[in-house]
Amino acid sequence: MKQLGNLALVCANRSDVLLQIQRGTVCFSIGIGTQMETISLAWDDDEKITALVRELNFGRYQNTENGGYTHD
Repeated sequence: MKQLGNLALVCANRSDVLLQIQRGTVCFSIGIGTQMETISLAWDDDEKITALVRELNFGRYQNTENGGYTHD
């Protein structure tokens, strides 16, 4: 639960990300159209949320210079 705020802050700064929280589930979508990828996590799973924040900041979902992300 502690990392949910960090995820919200990271997502708020990204135009290619949608973050929804409903009924104990965090639903995170990145990309547009057929390129969209969706991940669902328990809202209180700090370990997985921390890993997702790391991927958004430094890993496969980080912003690129052209506004996209580095997903393979």
